[in-house]
Amino acid sequence: MDDGNAKLLNVDGLVTGYGKKQVVNGVGLDVEPGEIVALIGHNGAGKSTLLKAIFGLLPVWEGSVFLDGKQLESPTPRELLRFGVAFVPQGNRVFTDLSVRENLEMGGVTLRDKRELNEGIERVFTLFPAIKPRLRQRAGTLSGGEKQMLALANALVLNPRVLLLDEPSLGLAPPLVSEALGRIREIAEDKRVAVLIVEQKVREVLRIAQRVYVLRNGLVSFSGLSESLTDEATLREVYL
Repeated sequence: MDDGNAKLLNVDGLVTGYGKKQVVNGVGLDVEPGEIVALIGHNGAGKSTLLKAIFGLLPVWEGSVFLDGKQLESPTPRELLRFGVAFVPQGNRVFTDLSVRENLEMGGVTLRDKRELNEGIERVFTLFPAIKPRLRQRAGTLSGGEKQMLALANALVLNPRVLLLDEPSLGLAPPLVSEALGRIREIAEDKRVAVLIVEQKVREVLRIAQRVYVLRNGLVSFSGLSESLTDEATLREVYL
């Protein structure tokens, strides 16, 4: 099934949850190449659950996910990686017992050609030059900010077209939040990556996002341009 009007990533009427508990109740959204779309809302609104369903970590009970206008039929995360969709879960998740280099190699696990892997690793060095001198260092010894950098780098080894980010600022000191979100903006603009980002640092993420969806009880309660929420009263109204 094709949807000729779809953006690079298009979600239509998605319903999912855990066990018998329905958490996402029919969400629709889209993201264009080079665009950052923020997904905000209170804890328990269904934001992380939605990302997991898009990436195949949870089954889609109802609705559809389209990539380039083509419906994805129950793809696995490995298949989605091959299609150019990458997911960075919350919590600076890296392989702590492996070196930085080994983490990057794991990020490129679906690449069959070693040359492609090496090119991917060299590419992330241009985005995160601080990683290069630490290639032999065990990832578990990195700081929180460095782990977040490595988690993003792992996802970017494959040169994805779509990047799903779940609270990339979690656990970062305030100055590092601005740095991390600034890097994400660079990635979207320079690489034309479509970014869908879940973030609790609402004001900060609205500065880098072009559009925003607000989730409440598993439903979209507001969607529009990020600049429309810069007013404190309007933001409070749609968020609360």
